[in-house]
Amino acid sequence: MSALPDPFDQPQFYDAVPAKRLIAWLIDSVVTFVLCLGVVLATAFVGLFIWPLLFAVLGFAYRVVTLAAGSATWGMRFAGIELRDAHGARLDLGQAVAHTAGYTISLAVPVLQVISVVMMLTGARGQGLSDTVLGTVALNRRALF
Repeated sequence: MSALPDPFDQPQFYDAVPAKRLIAWLIDSVVTFVLCLGVVLATAFVGLFIWPLLFAVLGFAYRVVTLAAGSATWGMRFAGIELRDAHGARLDLGQAVAHTAGYTISLAVPVLQVISVVMMLTGARGQGLSDTVLGTVALNRRALF
């Protein structure tokens, strides 16, 4: 039996999660872009020659660090969602690395990304491909006030 909330008995945990994941992704992409701009400026524009690699590496590091620190990237925190593992716990460093690796592979193989998005939009828990493989799920966070 799963420790995660049932999407049919407790739908409030999953309300609008796919839309919130999109908002989070957009914010996280902007954060990664700004980090890359900082590196490009710090390297006197030499970083432009390796922009795709720079974006991938900094994006990977940003996601792993923020997921391991609070089970949510800055974009996820802004959107009011967080990732939980199959037991309902926050992600640890290993799970953050695994989740980010799955996300990165999905980005690198467009058909996997399409499958992941379709899964998020049609599944009861809004899980993407890497979520399903790892048993993770994005949930609405509790209100802080």
